[in-house]
Amino acid sequence: MAQKIKIGRLTNANIYVDGGSLLGRVEEFQCPTLTFKQSEHKALGMNGTIEYYSGIDKMEGSMKWTSYYPEFLKKMANPFKAVRIQVRGSLEEYQGGERIAQTPAVVFLTIQPKNFPLGNFQQHDNVELSTNYGCTYVRLEIGGEVITEVDVEANIFKVDGEDLLAAYRQNLGI
Repeated sequence: MAQKIKIGRLTNANIYVDGGSLLGRVEEFQCPTLTFKQSEHKALGMNGTIEYYSGIDKMEGSMKWTSYYPEFLKKMANPFKAVRIQVRGSLEEYQGGERIAQTPAVVFLTIQPKNFPLGNFQQHDNVELSTNYGCTYVRLEIGGEVITEVDVEANIFKVDGEDLLAAYRQNLGI
């Protein structure tokens, strides 16, 4: 008999800004995407061109608010101050039609707001507010295990606990 596949589902989350809960206050949170820059290498004698890793592109995301929340919007109005964000979800695992596990999935971010929305108003509709941000730090943990961690300002890039830039920092003397 064939083994049944395991299905992972992550369908909801809560957002924390500097430790304060945004439960029910954010409609959508877009985490940044780690986009790896590639640089071409071509040389005489090579039959083709290849690309090699050359860094991580800027990390950006956005969050869509459900209304005005002054205590949190004040933090988002200052482009000179970093804001600590935590996105917490429960990763459910199903097999054979049954839920077999629930594991915490947490994304830690350090962001700088890029805009301050004043809103889009329409009759009978909730106000639309969206904050865009730049990100200098991100860490993804699943079940307490660090999957990846990037700290742009400290030249840190880790995957599964391996520090991929340790030799690079040592070579630069930092």
